[in-house]
Amino acid sequence: MIKKIASTIALVSLGGVTHAQSSVQIYGIMDTAVEYMNNVGATKTSLTRMPNLTGSVPSRLGFRGREDLGGGLSASFILEMGIGPDSGAFNQGGRGFGRQSVVSLNGPWGSLGLGRQYTMLFWSVLDADVIGPSLHGMGSLDSYFPNARTDNAISYKGTFSGLTLGATYSFGRDAVNAGPSPGGTNCAGESSTDSKTCREWSAMVKYDTASWGAALAHDELRGGPGAFAGLTSSDKADKRTMLNGYVKVSGAKIGGGYMRRKNDGYVASPRNDLWFVGVTYPMGPWTVDAQYNQLKYKDNSDKGQLVVLRGTYNLSKRTAVYASLGYVKNSGNAAFGVSGAQAGGTPMPGVNQTGFGAGLRHSF
Repeated sequence: MIKKIASTIALVSLGGVTHAQSSVQIYGIMDTAVEYMNNVGATKTSLTRMPNLTGSVPSRLGFRGREDLGGGLSASFILEMGIGPDSGAFNQGGRGFGRQSVVSLNGPWGSLGLGRQYTMLFWSVLDADVIGPSLHGMGSLDSYFPNARTDNAISYKGTFSGLTLGATYSFGRDAVNAGPSPGGTNCAGESSTDSKTCREWSAMVKYDTASWGAALAHDELRGGPGAFAGLTSSDKADKRTMLNGYVKVSGAKIGGGYMRRKNDGYVASPRNDLWFVGVTYPMGPWTVDAQYNQLKYKDNSDKGQLVVLRGTYNLSKRTAVYASLGYVKNSGNAAFGVSGAQAGGTPMPGVNQTGFGAGLRHSF
């Protein structure tokens, strides 16, 4: 009798697994580069290093899974850690799964997610920014772009006939002290006495066709006690509004965008404007990318202009070698570094800088 009961339970369990159609996948990217830059610091020395944040893209290891719940519904999760390939250390302030840690319920109406995840600013610019989170890119002028994530967040994203709508809301955007840096901004939030402390919200409207696309997004970070970057109270906010788009012409893709930022944490000049234009062109195993980026403060003469040229040769579908050349021109008291691949290595105010990097990328 016991054997029969055990056999019945086993058959029922097997049938449930078959119906659920669950799957788990391990994936990742290892991308390691060596970079050189000049005019570093007050002595204007040269620096050669193997950076820990990014090469052509940041290195990562991830786990993702999905279960079919029937009736058009599914559940899914993503656990994704950022890895410093130079030493094997965790990035994103030392978090075990600092890139993403999210569980979601999905259906024809879209996806509802809970956990640490990207904000809508990240998703909005993904197609228009042809350089992305590379050695030399917009992250050198505004380091929030490759770090647009938030803890304790609820998200919604849905696509309907090319139209994508999305939003996030965080009860406490970042409890990690890794700063001052975007990897950990020491703003815990989830306060019982102040409903605005360390909150974050973002929203996006995006439309894509086979040949062009456009997006509008807004991202707002609230401050709190002890938070970095001057956002030390909840009445201070860092707001970014981005409009961008792209068009595909004769095999090439041209992307561009404009962002207005108002940062109460930077008292000297709260407002700045950033814009960019770039092109990517595949030629067999080769891909060539070029982009111009500019950030200008409104209330003074500080301005950074970054020009990037990158070439990638694909050895296979998973492996590529690349080289990137960047040049940043600083005006006024601006001191933007050409490289966003690792903290440090910046020039003195008003000093220009050239950087070069070459590396190897493998995805799995």
